[in-house]
Amino acid sequence: MLTITKEFHFSASHVLSRLPSWHKCARPHGHNYVVVLELCAPPEELTDAGFVRDYGDLDAFKSWLDETLDHRHLNDAVDFSPSGERLAHWIYGLWVETYPELTAVWVSETPRTWAIYRAGAEPA
Repeated sequence: MLTITKEFHFSASHVLSRLPSWHKCARPHGHNYVVVLELCAPPEELTDAGFVRDYGDLDAFKSWLDETLDHRHLNDAVDFSPSGERLAHWIYGLWVETYPELTAVWVSETPRTWAIYRAGAEPA
């Protein structure tokens, strides 16, 4: 398989529900998020130009991210507790039809933490 990735950035706040009141993530706080889309294709399925997908095709995702999540309070933008894990899974579900080569969505809230949803990695 051949793999490409593209990184996107947005800033937002959130509160994680169902945490004890003393937990720092139970209070309103914000992050400078990084989202990475990972797309894969076997060599025989590359485009005529030799791409898994043209990076320019991902501009629609960037526009959606800017309009939907950037500088928002995520609890108002989604109908679930917006942990990195849930955001990765949600983004994948929204975009896999548009980008059938999408195999994983990575979400980072801090420079040293990542949550990853990978297609086909559902527990048995």
